[in-house]
Amino acid sequence: MEEKKFDFNSLIGFVLLGAIMLWWMYTNQPTPEEIAAEKKAETEQIKEADTNTTTANFNNTIETAIQVTDSLSMAKAKSQLGDFAYSATLSDTETILENDVLKLIISNKGGQIKEALIKNYVTYDSLPLYMIKDQNASFNINFGTSENRILNTKDLMFEPTSIKDGSKEVLSMKLKVSENKYLEYRYEMIPGEYMVNFNVRSQGLNQTINSAQQITLDWNLNGYRHEKSIRYENQQTEMYYEKENEDIDYLSVGGEDDADEQDVNWVAFKQHFFSSILITDKAFESAKLTSVTLTKDEEIDTTYTKAFALKAPLALEGGELNYNMNWYIGPNDYQILKKYDRNIKEIVNLGWGIFGFINRVVFIPVFNFLQGFIGSYGLIIILLTIVVRIFMSPLVYKSYLSSAKMKVLKPEMEEINKRLPGKENAMKRQQETMAVQSKAGVSPLSGCIPALLQMPVFFALFRFFPSNIDLRQKGFLWADDLSAYDSVFELPFHIPMYGSHISLFPILASIAIFFYMRMSQSQQMGMQQPTQEGMPDMQKMMKMMMYFSPIMMLIFFNMYASSLSLYYFVSNLLTITIMLIIKNYIIDEDKIHAQIQENKKKPKKEGKFRKRLNDAMKQAQEQQAKQQKKR
Repeated sequence: MEEKKFDFNSLIGFVLLGAIMLWWMYTNQPTPEEIAAEKKAETEQIKEADTNTTTANFNNTIETAIQVTDSLSMAKAKSQLGDFAYSATLSDTETILENDVLKLIISNKGGQIKEALIKNYVTYDSLPLYMIKDQNASFNINFGTSENRILNTKDLMFEPTSIKDGSKEVLSMKLKVSENKYLEYRYEMIPGEYMVNFNVRSQGLNQTINSAQQITLDWNLNGYRHEKSIRYENQQTEMYYEKENEDIDYLSVGGEDDADEQDVNWVAFKQHFFSSILITDKAFESAKLTSVTLTKDEEIDTTYTKAFALKAPLALEGGELNYNMNWYIGPNDYQILKKYDRNIKEIVNLGWGIFGFINRVVFIPVFNFLQGFIGSYGLIIILLTIVVRIFMSPLVYKSYLSSAKMKVLKPEMEEINKRLPGKENAMKRQQETMAVQSKAGVSPLSGCIPALLQMPVFFALFRFFPSNIDLRQKGFLWADDLSAYDSVFELPFHIPMYGSHISLFPILASIAIFFYMRMSQSQQMGMQQPTQEGMPDMQKMMKMMMYFSPIMMLIFFNMYASSLSLYYFVSNLLTITIMLIIKNYIIDEDKIHAQIQENKKKPKKEGKFRKRLNDAMKQAQEQQAKQQKKR
């Protein structure tokens, strides 16, 4: 094997390569500026890495804190609300239900109506007309749970779900325990309707709600002032309700009143022209009703008229709530209320008995007919008055004719009184007077009956005009609102019972009544029998009435609806005109006297009633004579 020798050339090559490498490393080393920049970049990278680490740690800390806080909040909610703790996770938001006549704002808190705006109407001072706003109303269900907690729905959050059901707007408000366990308020609004379907039901809560404790519905409302006169509005504001047998009742309009009733179908918080009515298909087994007048003083610029409250226990069916209700929030329009067929039309105060019958059958149809082609409501009232007076004119004629006949007989009555003076002849005097009247075919009652027959019309219209919402904010002449007083001058002071203004229509009506009563009195004086001993002086009483009635009209009607004063003014003018026509062109006293004389000659058959009356008077006269003999 050949021995390997040292290669000198290879050594030189390695040395040269090393030298070249050292030279390259020396020439390519970084400058001091580049070294400083590189160190700065390394420092920033280290800082950024530290910041990212810190941020990540902070976010993790926040998330952990939120989780801890949520856990604490849920634990607190659980301790306070038990199975209904989910309510605490919801926010207090609002949902709007609206159609062309009504707008409702429903709050998550309590699932109740927060605002109720009646469209197409305004208040007396031209503001939007709200029935509910600024917490003036509350709807609450108080119940106990199986965990021995007492809860109020008004304090809990409901979860809203809006649903479109055909043309109806539907809002489901659920107070949840879970997806399948909840208490639901369901609102359904129909286009063009003031009536809102409102259902209260529960699902899956038969083990959650404590059936041993009473479940109570509480509904409260402070009625907003909507009209010009607070005193007049209060007189028309009252709580109505219907019991199971369709018996309508109401609480007193004055001061404070309450009632405990059984089997109540609906309750109406009725104000002058607008109402909130809660109707239930399943009657409340009992109900505590309360009405409180908040103010009667016209001088106080008040927000509310009356405070209403309903408290009623709710019954469970199989451990669940299930009530189908309706909520009417709208005007007291008789035609609108009538179509709902729930008897709620009775809240429009048309009068009881015969008075309400006359309004429903006569005046409402006639008014609606005239309203169809006449735009001025003042003219409608005048035409309605003319129609009434024309139909009543035969009664005026009968009354005036009776007065004329009694006037013709007055000399004979005076002769009987002179011939039989004194108390001892009172019975005989009365007997002969009646005999003369019977022979002449004259009855004093024939003058009273026509006047009595006119009274139902008088009282019917007394209720009709103040209750007619069609007259609200309709002007005529100087009156800007026929449903309110027609002030022509504001007084710098307040007069008790009269007010702080002067209304013109009541003044005109009082003047017309004065002249009407003066004419009636002159006619009555002509037929009045001389005052008998022991009897009050009728002439003085009639004179007092002649002045008293116009003064009462002037005082009390100053606050009343100007439509009512306009009616009485026109009515009395027409009555005076009719009486003048009857007196001057229809009745002839000479002919009446001749007819009476002819009647006297004819044999008069005595009726059974007259015979019994005469026999009774004879017996009384005989007993009186016996008593005088004993004395």
